[in-house]
Amino acid sequence: MLNGADIIARRLAAQGCRIAFGMPGGEVLALVEALEKAGIRFQLVKHENAGGFMAEGYWHAQSAAEPGLPIAPAILVATLGPGAANAANAVANAHQDRVPMIVLTGRVDQHEAESYTHQVFDHQAFFRSITKASFMASRGAVARVIDRAVNVAIEGQPGPVHVDVPIGVAEGEEPPATFLRPAKASTIANGEALDAARAVFAKSAKPLILAGVDAVNQQAGAAVRAFAERFSAPVLTTYKAKGLLPESHRLALGGAGLSPKADRLLLPFLAEADCIVLVGYDPIEMRVNWREPFPANVPVIELSAVSPMHQMHRSDHLLLGDVAGNLAALSKNMTPKPGVSAAKIAEIKASLRDGFAPEPVWGPGVVFETLGRLAPAGTIATADSGAHRILMSQMWCCETPRGLLQSSGLCTMACSLPLAMGYQIAQPDRQVIAVMGDAGLEMGIGELATVRDLGLPVLIVVLQDERLALIDLKQRASGRPQSAVSFGATDFAAVAKAYGGAGVQVSSRDELEAAVQAAFARRDRFSLIAAKIAPDAYEGRL
Repeated sequence: MLNGADIIARRLAAQGCRIAFGMPGGEVLALVEALEKAGIRFQLVKHENAGGFMAEGYWHAQSAAEPGLPIAPAILVATLGPGAANAANAVANAHQDRVPMIVLTGRVDQHEAESYTHQVFDHQAFFRSITKASFMASRGAVARVIDRAVNVAIEGQPGPVHVDVPIGVAEGEEPPATFLRPAKASTIANGEALDAARAVFAKSAKPLILAGVDAVNQQAGAAVRAFAERFSAPVLTTYKAKGLLPESHRLALGGAGLSPKADRLLLPFLAEADCIVLVGYDPIEMRVNWREPFPANVPVIELSAVSPMHQMHRSDHLLLGDVAGNLAALSKNMTPKPGVSAAKIAEIKASLRDGFAPEPVWGPGVVFETLGRLAPAGTIATADSGAHRILMSQMWCCETPRGLLQSSGLCTMACSLPLAMGYQIAQPDRQVIAVMGDAGLEMGIGELATVRDLGLPVLIVVLQDERLALIDLKQRASGRPQSAVSFGATDFAAVAKAYGGAGVQVSSRDELEAAVQAAFARRDRFSLIAAKIAPDAYEGRL
């Protein structure tokens, strides 16, 4: 007879899960043991928040490497009370960034909780608002609960699902149950909704595509490219969908969402189109100027994984389900279109390139340009939240989806390093670069011990300006006096060496180039480059 933890582990292994991240506690020891026995490696981290982002990074790497829609969710394990509370940020990020994740928490048995209150709070109430669902495993139904959790996590728009596992259920005997792998649902529109959308699209001559994370999760890149080339349609993406169409492509306008400078070029450009096609577009990534951005006289056709509930923009025609399939259905037997003029697209691309060109001598733009120029083909980069992320997201060229990983919906700090670590675990031969600000690194600096213990050759690049640069810009723009945005300098090169890595500080292009080339040649441990930049380095750059 198996126990409940064994059933959970075996069901997750059958789904293709191979690694779980987290911090153990007494209440999850049976789960940790069962996961290992089932062939799911348990990776210890220093903080549950980092564990969640490592799980996400690993999932992105697996999704990029495996054809078809991935059905193996990420796994995060936390003990009761403080462990569960520590996990909240990463779980909320997975919810807003559409990442399938199974969050397993230990808890005391209910009869104990009636009188024993140490570290006890209602985990399900806590997680309910930041997950797609929260379940509690119960005796005799563990298999049903975990199968349901996986189904909910991967269907429609993916996201995290929480499963609370009482000690008695994890350690108690559980009857075996037949494993039923969920069928892949594929919904392609038909009938009046499709006919009406096709009629509108048929009348258009200059369509424009705005694509987002749903298209990435449904691996619709090939469909988007074929559609764009056939109808000469420029493609604009959210940051999460960068690379859905290779950004060197003549029709690719790159990512948008947070840069006012880019918005001043891109938002008026929407009026050049006579039909806007939203392909898996999720406005959770966009700043406020992307609320109702579409010209009133331009029809909007939306292809979405699920029914939109955000109220950020209108859509005149809505096709739900399979994004690539609906794109093909929308355009079936349609003749090619002249499209927005090639000269206008080239002009916008050039203006964006010039607007975010690197500084003449030194600055964050020089850092990103140098990294991009020297990085081997196939390099994966991650970006933490802050001013550097906005500039990097406009400058960094992605030729494939998931080439630049970041927190786009929640925009949370301290995500870059664990995202990079998770990706590197799954793809050990890839070059992976984690870019962050100094405040972001200090928020999660303990994970340098994890990257050391794993021997991962991640390159960490820290933009060191000794301030919360983005908040500083907003504070000054609103006419407020500077407060709570500056802090002291840390010798990050020395910290990296103390943690067993290689560390260097740079303040010029030549120093940076030498440090980057040395880091790329180093595969036995992590490298950290602290790039000193001026406190006002982002002024006018975003």
